[in-house]
Amino acid sequence: MGQDFTISYFRLEKTQFTHNTAIRYKKMTHEELMREAIRLSEENIQNGGGPFGAIVAREGQIVGRGTNRVTANNDPTAHAEVNAIRDASHHLKTFDLSGCDIYTSCEPCPMCLGAIYWAHIGHIYYANNQKDAAAIGFDDQFIYEEIDRPHQQRRIPHVCLLRDEASHAFSMWHAMGNKIEY
Repeated sequence: MGQDFTISYFRLEKTQFTHNTAIRYKKMTHEELMREAIRLSEENIQNGGGPFGAIVAREGQIVGRGTNRVTANNDPTAHAEVNAIRDASHHLKTFDLSGCDIYTSCEPCPMCLGAIYWAHIGHIYYANNQKDAAAIGFDDQFIYEEIDRPHQQRRIPHVCLLRDEASHAFSMWHAMGNKIEY
C-alpha cells in the first residue's frame, strides 16, 4: 500500500491489491521529471551510449523518453531530445506537442533546440549546461557561430541550385486548401 511502481510511461500508485486493483496516475514534480532524465542518461552510459537523457511530459506525466543513440544507431540525429520528441509524438499521435515540457540532462544543442521549437514544446528544463557539455567533449559553440555567418563563409559550402524548379513544390503547398500546417 502506497508503494510506487513504474509501469510504461507513468508513475503509478497502487491503492489496493485486489483483482480490481485501483490505480491512479501520480503527477511528478519538475525535480522528479529531471531526475528521471538524469537516470536515463546514466543508464544509457551503462548501455554504451552517450551521457544524455530526456523526458517529454504533459501535466506532470511522462509521455515520451529518449536517450542518445547516435553511436548505437549510426545516426547523428539520434539525440536524447529528438528521440524523446519522437516517442512523445508517437504515443500522443500528434506532431504538435503544445502543452508539453521537455526535461533534459543537458542544455539542448542547436539541432535539438530546433526540434523543440518545431514540436511547439512549452518549456525546456535542463541540468548540465553548454559549458559542462563542452568540458567533456560535446562543444556545440562552432555551430552557433556557423549559423551567424553568411552562407559563403561557412565551413560547409552552401550552394543554391535549381531554385526556380524547386519553387513549384512550394507554390503547390501554398495553394493547397487542405494542408496541415506545422
